[in-house]
Amino acid sequence: MPRRLDRDALLRRFAWVGGHADVWRWFDDAETMRAIAAALVDPFRNSATKVAGIESRGFILGTACAIELAVGFVPIRKGGGIFPGPKAVVETTADYRGGRQTLRLQRAALTAGDRVLLVDDWVETGSQAAGARALIEECGATFLGVAAIVDQLPPDRREELVCVHTLIPEALLATAREARRGAALRRMSDGMPTHVGRVKRHSAYSATFS
Repeated sequence: MPRRLDRDALLRRFAWVGGHADVWRWFDDAETMRAIAAALVDPFRNSATKVAGIESRGFILGTACAIELAVGFVPIRKGGGIFPGPKAVVETTADYRGGRQTLRLQRAALTAGDRVLLVDDWVETGSQAAGARALIEECGATFLGVAAIVDQLPPDRREELVCVHTLIPEALLATAREARRGAALRRMSDGMPTHVGRVKRHSAYSATFS
């Protein structure tokens, strides 16, 4: 069994690099990855029959969560890459950068009896999560909700997503960022060389709920 998730350990393995959120250290440690997957799926252990993930980090976490639940994984692809067979297709609403994504799901991946959990690392405006829900329901399956590591959802979008289960509020990561910047500034005042970069907004949504 994986160890219980240690939120402080997640914070220690997270970094703002050049002002961007670097979540990759959550994935390269086996025990951390297993603990994340177990914590994400806990509320859905007796209900989910499939786990879905949006390209690309959703593929990583979604597969780990599907293995944890001993159920199948359903990929939701973006754009025009090869994805054979009949598909459900949706264009998402605009994310915080004003961008829209075309999401695609193979119809053969789901049946009317499936109950699907959507998984990813960071849920922000929720536009892609809402699009994924539309695809899942178009294929006749039941959308159970969203499980994500970081929660930045606005309240109005949260209501659209049935059930939202997250592990860390984005504000906690922002607090950690400011604490590190404060420590860097103190080192500067003590005459120690350091670098404090301008913080940029998180822009790492290759896969998820942006």
